[in-house]
Amino acid sequence: MGSNSGNQEQPIYSTRAHVFQIDPNTKKNWMPTSKHAVTVSYFYDSTRNVYRIISLDGSKAIINSTITPNMTFTKTSHKFGQWADSRANTVYGLGFSSEHHLAKFAEKFAEYKEAARMAKEKSLEKMELASSPSQESPADIHSPLTPPVTADLCRINGTGDDVTLSDVSPNSMLQSDLSPTTPTLAHSPATNKHWEAELAALKSNNAKLTAALLESTANVKQWKQQLAAYQDEAERLHKRVSELESQSSQTNVIKSQKTELNQTIEELECTLKAKEEEMVRLKEEVENAKQLQTQKDELTKKLEDTDMRNKELEEQLADLEQRLESSQVDQESLRKNLKTLLEILDGKIFELTELRDNLAKLIEDS
Repeated sequence: MGSNSGNQEQPIYSTRAHVFQIDPNTKKNWMPTSKHAVTVSYFYDSTRNVYRIISLDGSKAIINSTITPNMTFTKTSHKFGQWADSRANTVYGLGFSSEHHLAKFAEKFAEYKEAARMAKEKSLEKMELASSPSQESPADIHSPLTPPVTADLCRINGTGDDVTLSDVSPNSMLQSDLSPTTPTLAHSPATNKHWEAELAALKSNNAKLTAALLESTANVKQWKQQLAAYQDEAERLHKRVSELESQSSQTNVIKSQKTELNQTIEELECTLKAKEEEMVRLKEEVENAKQLQTQKDELTKKLEDTDMRNKELEEQLADLEQRLESSQVDQESLRKNLKTLLEILDGKIFELTELRDNLAKLIEDS
């Protein structure tokens, strides 16, 4: 346990997303594993030189996926991506709030996948270098307490991840502590088998403790992050409460301003109503003015007609006066002629009377 306490798994990138897993029965439908967006983080274990994706919903780990070189992160839409984890026998899906967050997560996935590939290659090189001397040393070959390092001894936490030889350092220390007894035990096969069984049990316990420690470390880191997030949220809420309190202290001023605004609005409404009534009155006056203009035009036309008729009558009157004057002249001439004729007639009548009288005297004389 002393050597495992040096494991430091640190979060290197965090984001928030809705977490889904593929339905194990249909292998088609997505099942949400979080009720709301949760923190999804990339972790790096400097001791084991591995990268993991971890997400907690409360105290429950809903994602615990170790990145391997053969993994692929696929963008299926603008805000959704997925990757398959063959060790966990599932497919994880993440729904992000924006395309930018999805692109950033995919970029980090590719970066850490490449880092995992390079780490695996270096680990295999170290394993090959470490196994070469053991093959050249007969003592190591025949010692039952120093078996060759295999992939089975380098898998922890049930993930099957390849790690460096430093992960089995507790076992190496145990082997070095037991190595002085090897010559004595080599002559007893039963004792060798017993110690091999003990060593296997210690290795198994050590692997379990290492996995538990790593899981606890990841949980502690995640809880610290969540606590920091909660503290930030609490600080934000405190600031909001302070703002609301300062706003509540201005409530009276706001109410006074509101009252003044209401009064101003009422005055404006009264003014608007008066203006509307004035507009109605002006419209009526305009209509009356239009009617008066129409009547004026009609009267003007009638006046013009009357003037023309008056001119015609004046011309007729002048003609009649001229004719009357001419008639009067004719009448005066006729009167004079008649008077002359009457004087002549009177002279003739007088002459006829004298002639009658003379004829009567003649008749009486004869």
